[in-house]
Amino acid sequence: MSVPPQAFVNKNKKHFLGIPAPLGYVAGVGRGATGFTTRSDIGPARDANDVSDDRHAPPAAKRKKTEEEDDDEDLNDSNYDEFSGYSGSLFSKDPYDKDDAEADAIYESIDKRMDEKRKEYREKRLKEDLERYRQERPKIQQQFSDLKRELKMVSEDEWAAIPEVGDARNRKQRNPRAEKFTPLPDSVLSRNLGGESSSTLDPSSGLASMMPGVMTPGMLTPSGDLDLRKIGQARNTLMTVKLSQVSDSVTGQTVVDPKGYLTDLQSMIPTYGGDINDIKKARLLLKSVRETNPNHPPAWIASARLEEVTGKIQSARNLIMKGCEVNPSSEELWLEAARLQPPDTARAVIAHAARNLPHSVRVWVKAADLEQETKAKRRVYRKALEHIPNSVRLWKAAVELENPEDARILLSRAVECCPTSVELWLALARLESYENARKVLNKARENIPTDRQIWVTAAKLEEAQGNTHMVEKIIDRAITSLSANGVEINREHWFKEAMEAEKSGAVHTCQAIIRAVISTGIETEDQKHTWMEDAEA
Repeated sequence: MSVPPQAFVNKNKKHFLGIPAPLGYVAGVGRGATGFTTRSDIGPARDANDVSDDRHAPPAAKRKKTEEEDDDEDLNDSNYDEFSGYSGSLFSKDPYDKDDAEADAIYESIDKRMDEKRKEYREKRLKEDLERYRQERPKIQQQFSDLKRELKMVSEDEWAAIPEVGDARNRKQRNPRAEKFTPLPDSVLSRNLGGESSSTLDPSSGLASMMPGVMTPGMLTPSGDLDLRKIGQARNTLMTVKLSQVSDSVTGQTVVDPKGYLTDLQSMIPTYGGDINDIKKARLLLKSVRETNPNHPPAWIASARLEEVTGKIQSARNLIMKGCEVNPSSEELWLEAARLQPPDTARAVIAHAARNLPHSVRVWVKAADLEQETKAKRRVYRKALEHIPNSVRLWKAAVELENPEDARILLSRAVECCPTSVELWLALARLESYENARKVLNKARENIPTDRQIWVTAAKLEEAQGNTHMVEKIIDRAITSLSANGVEINREHWFKEAMEAEKSGAVHTCQAIIRAVISTGIETEDQKHTWMEDAEA
């Protein structure tokens, strides 16, 4: 096929114009148009008895056509495409052989290759569209980021003053207003009594007369004799007399003690407002439990508290002491008995409890709380530490009562008895000098290799002495050592340590912690985004 020389002269004229179409060319096949094929184009029919080769599938079995199979083509509107028309295939009923599979594989490889060529451009365009979309429609979090920073200036009182948002819709249906009853005026009642209306009373019930202490016998009192106006006047007179009794006759000022008034009212009101029958049933039930299982401490405690609620404090004390005799090894019973007893008796009770339970921390702490003098408290705690030397709570309580020098001596003994307590090691390091504090922290790291507070305290100690070049080394060694001991490096926990260090004035320690853990547990591509979120937070 020769190319006309005019094609090189005129660029607008295509070289294939005027040339006959190649063999097998179908017009419009490139844009999805389909032609028709006759039997002569496919080739002669094969005999059913011929042996089929591997390239062609065996002939399909003959089926009986039905009326539904007359129109095999799906011409529904949902199957129509504006570019390619109805997506039907001319050879949908023909067998799918190896040549078809090979052709599909070739076309698929070509499509994949073309898609790889356009992948970089497509991703770049998608990224630009996404950035443009985020600029046009930013998130609510980004829109109010500047306002969120100002929220740190809001005080707790201002937060508490913010009103609650309520739903005002259908408020009447959800919260129906209670009915209001207004008392009828005495004038209306008096006028009605004087008219034709009359009141009917039960003769057997009787009616209280105006004279105190006298009850009218079961007879009908005439309704016309009742003067409600006089009843109101008598009520006002009685109120005036009571008010005059509590006021000074000279100056008119009240003589009621405001501090003791509520106490007097409380003594007049019964302590328990429940039904007496309920109290009796509860007593019988708890008595049955005590007799059935006397070694059950909650039954004794419940019985004592029931008597305490009803105002029988002595009965409550007797019950709880009897429970302590039956169950001398119950810690709860002894503590409840000490609570119900007066202070002097409570000290004797708790001393008896300490003899029966010398290894109970709560009993010794209660015994120290009952003492009034500091010297007596120290004596109790030291006695307790003789029986329970591995109790961190007792050591801390004993150290709080001592002066710095005695506290340092106590803590030296405490870390020997409780080598796994971080608080005791750190407290001892604070009371020691610089050299001794370094030794204490080194021993603490040997005993507790999985705690980060010891490393942070060591960094603060070096910074306080002016050795800022050692701070970053200590933090890096801390991360390495903790990771080697199987401790997970949590960014949130380390950030809290950094903030506490900044508040305490250890700025270099704070910076070293941030530099050490800022990239921990974050993928490289997510680092910038995560750091921006941390900065905004």
